[in-house]
Amino acid sequence: MNIDQADPAELAALRAAFDGDDGGEPALGWEAVHAFEAEHGIVLPEPYRTFVAEITDGSHSGPPEYGLLSVAELPDDWGDDEQERELGKPFPLAEAWMWEEDSDPSEDVDELLEQVYNHGSIVLGTDGCAMNWHLIVTGPHRGHVWLISDVGAVPFGAQFGFTTGEPGFAGWVRHWAADKPWHDAA
Repeated sequence: MNIDQADPAELAALRAAFDGDDGGEPALGWEAVHAFEAEHGIVLPEPYRTFVAEITDGSHSGPPEYGLLSVAELPDDWGDDEQERELGKPFPLAEAWMWEEDSDPSEDVDELLEQVYNHGSIVLGTDGCAMNWHLIVTGPHRGHVWLISDVGAVPFGAQFGFTTGEPGFAGWVRHWAADKPWHDAA
């Protein structure tokens, strides 16, 4: 997974996955991508960066279930739209966390939850019922895709044990394009 330079093979696979998506949004172009990055103090990880600049900035056909959101959009069921998201602050997790099962409901947990939802990630889209896919844009897991729901957060990629898919945005899209379930690890 190379998050600093776009791999031509990955870009070709992304183009193929979204080819024929009549409901897709136009690509942003590089000027708009650079403006978004400057506004938020980040650099989007590759190949997502080139994807939104050159291929599409959202798709109605997925992934996930309800389509791929524009880089600056939030799902309809997001909740508090007034909450300030801080993309330049690091995403706080490096391993799965099921806060629903956490036995220490301290104030620190509430603060960490706030960071999980609002720091260092682009919301890629939703599978509904507050199950949202995030691309991490800052922090140790930059470039990884995470499923964040109302009960916990898990990273996508075979090395994390929940799926056979490759990590990162391109691996996540390839897994979807192959019509595989998200959590297909035995």
